[in-house]
Amino acid sequence: MKIISIKENPEYMKRAITYFQSKWANEQSMMVYEDCIEHCMTSPNPLPQWYLLMKDEKIIGCAGLITNDFISRMDLYPWVCAVYIEEKYRGNNYSSILLERAKKDAKAGGFSNVYLCTDHIGLYEKYGFNHVGTGYHPWGASSRIYSVTL
Repeated sequence: MKIISIKENPEYMKRAITYFQSKWANEQSMMVYEDCIEHCMTSPNPLPQWYLLMKDEKIIGCAGLITNDFISRMDLYPWVCAVYIEEKYRGNNYSSILLERAKKDAKAGGFSNVYLCTDHIGLYEKYGFNHVGTGYHPWGASSRIYSVTL
């Protein structure tokens, strides 16, 4: 099992774009992932970061570390986003590998907290995240906001 940072391994960029789009995008949002992932490699800033979780050469999960996850709480950042583990591999604590890498990179970037928004209750608490409030998305939905101190 290994984590690939797209910023550090640009040769995985096209595979990452396709994978993130397949899990998180709809017809209207395909370019969001493509544009952000393409530009992460040339950014002098620590954000954004995009990760693939690999088993051998097969992608089995992903996550991102970004400045805002389309949520009203723009005073909070960075955000872990797009956490996904293939169904066949769930239940093995693999998301913790992605979360730990995002937390490590956020800390190295000078941040003291990491945030995420989700409707899952009980999942991220297992990884030290605490519910801190509610945020609102541009499309009218709301999500629970979680934070963890680094």
